[in-house]
Amino acid sequence: MEIPLLKDVAVIFGLAVIVLWICNRLRIPAIVGFLFTGVLSGPHGLQLVQAVSDVDMLAEIGIMLLLFTIGLEFSISQLMSVKRYFLIGGILQVGLTTLCGLGIGQIVGRPFGECIFLGFLLAMSSTAIVLKSLDARDETDSPHGRLILGILIFQDIAAVPMMLLTPVLGTAEGSPVFDFTLVLHLLMGIVVISVVFVAATKIVPALLYQLAKARSRELFSLSVLTICFAVAWLASSIGLSIAIGAFLAGLIISESDYRHEAIGNILPLQDIFSSLFFVSIGMLLDVRFVLAQPFLILGITIGVILLKAAIVGFTSLTLGLSLRVTILAAIGLAQIGEFSFVLASAGIHFGLGNEYLYQLFLAVALFTMALTPSLIGFSHGVVNWIMRLPIPEHWKSGLQAAPSHHAHALKDHIVIVGFGIAGRSLANAARATNVPYVILEMNPDTVRTEKAKGEPIHFGDATHESVQRHLHLQDARAIAVMINDQNAARRAIMLARRVNPNAYIIVRSRYVKDVQALRHLGANDVIPDEFGTSLEMLTRVLQRYDVPSEQVASVIDGLRSQGHSERQLQPAN
Repeated sequence: MEIPLLKDVAVIFGLAVIVLWICNRLRIPAIVGFLFTGVLSGPHGLQLVQAVSDVDMLAEIGIMLLLFTIGLEFSISQLMSVKRYFLIGGILQVGLTTLCGLGIGQIVGRPFGECIFLGFLLAMSSTAIVLKSLDARDETDSPHGRLILGILIFQDIAAVPMMLLTPVLGTAEGSPVFDFTLVLHLLMGIVVISVVFVAATKIVPALLYQLAKARSRELFSLSVLTICFAVAWLASSIGLSIAIGAFLAGLIISESDYRHEAIGNILPLQDIFSSLFFVSIGMLLDVRFVLAQPFLILGITIGVILLKAAIVGFTSLTLGLSLRVTILAAIGLAQIGEFSFVLASAGIHFGLGNEYLYQLFLAVALFTMALTPSLIGFSHGVVNWIMRLPIPEHWKSGLQAAPSHHAHALKDHIVIVGFGIAGRSLANAARATNVPYVILEMNPDTVRTEKAKGEPIHFGDATHESVQRHLHLQDARAIAVMINDQNAARRAIMLARRVNPNAYIIVRSRYVKDVQALRHLGANDVIPDEFGTSLEMLTRVLQRYDVPSEQVASVIDGLRSQGHSERQLQPAN
């Protein structure tokens, strides 16, 4: 007996293989390929898929597993590390975007409930696309990466009360309803988030510990999926979508010590099923609708990107961040996200909008998502172009206006750029040996905390010559660049060499492949993390085989000298 769903899935995956191969050759992101596969195979394209409703069911599982994995990758401890960006940045971004959506809706004459709902749809950004793009560029832990992460976490959590408010915002006629039900839904959202917090910190870690003691991979995997599906079902029973329930389930497990094992078990399933989600979204788009009004859709798409970028930019500047960080974060969060599709589907059910507006939203949302990887790829070039414009220097640099007495008294000092683990270690060593030093850091919370402790620390962007001169880098003997943003590190090195041709510049890099480029820009020494890690691991392994310490030291010295000579390149003057 033929199973139509099996044929449709085979067609989708077969077409996706061809489309993704072409996308890979053209360096087009995979998600764009999945969306295009859906457009081609769907009822508005070549009509290759017949059982669209069954595919939608699999897509529901896909978005559930996708958001479950996103929830797993977040944690409360991670949230605390970006709490300022989460609270202030998230509230400003979501709040201002919702207000803008309300204003736009009122201008075009839509009902009040639809206007607020439009703000909800615009407020969401794509966690999956943005984090994947940042991770591929090693920018997740950069200043703009941390701001983006904080806002994304707030957006994802804000989707819970948004989903609860959706039925309240409209009836079948689309008229708003504000009564005791609104208060009830808000209270329900607070209760749900509180339960998630308690379960994540108290209940689930203890439960998974007991399950892990059984040392059965099958039992552990089944238990993780049970938690995912159970929380998703409970969430749907109180008016949330199963996708949001799955995200909450991921948050619950994320605080346990076993989240990495859970991610490893779920990720293969998530990759397969989430591809069906993006394909199913592509199927919903009516190509004839897009071809009938391409300029309207293109204009709205550009408008949405500019609006969201402007709001994120305002948020970043309000937080006191530099223009460089502001632009990179603004471009990174300028698209519409996965939760918006979940909200839009629920909104149509409750009379918020019509089929025309739904198709318009789909087209605009898909275009913003498809453009995101390319926009992020060009973002550093955009920053470099903007920095050449006649903009006030203190906006560009982010340097605090009030100069510090530390900088004026220094000569032959070390300028430490970045106050992470490596920066702290160097500062401690300099203090212990009475070597003068000054610190430059882009995290305003770190600057405020450390300044209160008496550290000679300043807030500013090292990619600006005015900031480097403010720290008297021209009189420094050494500069240590310890930041995670390699693009910013390159520019900081180039400027430092220009400001002080005789300074000793040492740079921390993640990969050996970056060493030559950094030395060419002016670094005297580059210490790649992966090379140091490999030497440390080799030392530990040889010690396990009882190799004499002298021989181990000789081998390590030889490898270090060999690696140094292979990477040797004269710095550019």
